[in-house]
Amino acid sequence: RMKSFSVSLVVLWLQLNWVNSQQKVQQSPESLIVPEGGMASLNCTSSDRNVDYFWWYRQHSGKSPKILITLFYLAQGTKENGRLKSTFNSKERYSTLHIRDAQLEDSGTYFCAAEAQCSQQG
Repeated sequence: RMKSFSVSLVVLWLQLNWVNSQQKVQQSPESLIVPEGGMASLNCTSSDRNVDYFWWYRQHSGKSPKILITLFYLAQGTKENGRLKSTFNSKERYSTLHIRDAQLEDSGTYFCAAEAQCSQQG
């Protein structure tokens, strides 16, 4: 006898204001509920306009964060990893993570980090 079940909701939680090297990174939305098979878009904006890199992570409960995508603005504006796609707007210095065909394993805490390799002061 086969057991069948369906998952109706995928919950994506975001942490806000990840602080790295005195730089503030803001993420939105704060939390998101996505139907299985649906799409989600997560946004990350850096307070440092000189940012060169964005990293997107996902953390499952009780586990270490896992890096999903790394973006370097000189190398690419878009990067894909399976059902995940991230874009880097080099002018405005923000990144968006798109998740398509959301699955149960996409549930978790998402956060991003940003780094300015050559921060210019003055």
